[in-house]
Amino acid sequence: MPKEYRTIQEIAGPLMLVKGVRGITYNELGEIELANGETHRCKVLEVSGTDAMVQLFESSSGINLSDSKVRFLGHSMELGVSKDMLRRVFDGMGRPADGGPEILPAKRMDVNGLPMNPVARSYPDEFIETGISAIDGLNTLVRGQKLPIFSMSGLPHAKLAAQLARQAKVRGKEEEFAVVFAAMGITFEESNYFVESFRETGAINRTVLFVNLANDPAVERIATPRMALTAAEYLAFERNMHVLVILTDITNYADALREISAAQKEVPGRRGYPGYMYTDLAQMYERAGHQKGSAGSITMIPILTMPEDDKTHPIPDLTGYITEGQIILSRDLYRKGVNPPIDVLPSLSRLKDKGIGEGKTRADHSGTLNQLFAAYARGKDAKELMTILGEAALSDIDRIYAEFADEFEKQYISQGFRTDRSIEETLDIGWKLLSILPRSELKRIDDRYLDLYYGKKE
Repeated sequence: MPKEYRTIQEIAGPLMLVKGVRGITYNELGEIELANGETHRCKVLEVSGTDAMVQLFESSSGINLSDSKVRFLGHSMELGVSKDMLRRVFDGMGRPADGGPEILPAKRMDVNGLPMNPVARSYPDEFIETGISAIDGLNTLVRGQKLPIFSMSGLPHAKLAAQLARQAKVRGKEEEFAVVFAAMGITFEESNYFVESFRETGAINRTVLFVNLANDPAVERIATPRMALTAAEYLAFERNMHVLVILTDITNYADALREISAAQKEVPGRRGYPGYMYTDLAQMYERAGHQKGSAGSITMIPILTMPEDDKTHPIPDLTGYITEGQIILSRDLYRKGVNPPIDVLPSLSRLKDKGIGEGKTRADHSGTLNQLFAAYARGKDAKELMTILGEAALSDIDRIYAEFADEFEKQYISQGFRTDRSIEETLDIGWKLLSILPRSELKRIDDRYLDLYYGKKE
């Protein structure tokens, strides 16, 4: 029976100080029992001698210092996991939020987990098809990779997240594919959009959703991605499934981290975020990967909105250090009606070369990828020159490149949020666009592929 303490000293917002405690540990769960028998949950944030600082999961209203008692449960936060979690919606603490019954757990797992040992990782080299040309064709996602999406306020990253969850698949593999989707600090309308979108397309059948709403406590927001990753680890490494984890919005998560740090009166780091935010994000992101000797794997797509559209803000900056590239959304493309508004030039998948080519996508993929990047970059330069000096200042070839850039945005990047393109379709659209340019300009593609695909009509 856990020992009970009636030594609550003070409560300040979401924090509570308990004195005279013994044998408790960091992150240990506790329960506060009120005089009327009601219980509130809490978690140990700090232990100093016989003093414990705990974080409340619910409101502190109604807690009377002298009449309430605290008992510590001897373990950290756990999630009951089972394959029955698929098709279900949970709140940020892992409780059913879809009106369905409680899960009968196959086992209980500590939600804090551990980053994957680098020595135990298999090198990521298997292509994941998202059905989105700007990702599959130019910034390819590879199984076991961490590839974040950097968005801006007001851009449709929620629609892109839902599209990725619906469409992503590993081609030609026997393992089952699952999506674990965690939403943090979102509105009820956004939550409803995700759930209905997955139900409508049938994607819910392979999806586990964890939803933390904007009016839920900050400490629940900290727990939500850990709940999701624990469910993903069970499905990947116990059930041998390939799991895609989508976390949105990491900015809301980091703001909750800052809120709790400020309540503890910790010394702030950059922009008021705690100095340990890098470590905290790394512990979370590094739980993704493909383990040697395991058929299952976890691929992660964290989504974050860059405060003030600033790539150097601590949240995108630290995320970029930890992960293997980034997909960047563009406000300019969104204004032009290009959806999804993926800005391919500053976007980067550091592992893209490992997941493409013969036997993975198609033999011509690498050459067309490089040529499309180069041609689009030159076309954008030509359009800028046209804006400053007028069209008359452009050479004939520059005009062709400017036309290429326009058509590339309209046909290749802009496909809407409901179109699912196979990698073959994406590559064929790329060849159709490259046929706008003279063959002599295509210096990055092997002649045998030019003979095979250049100028061929559909």
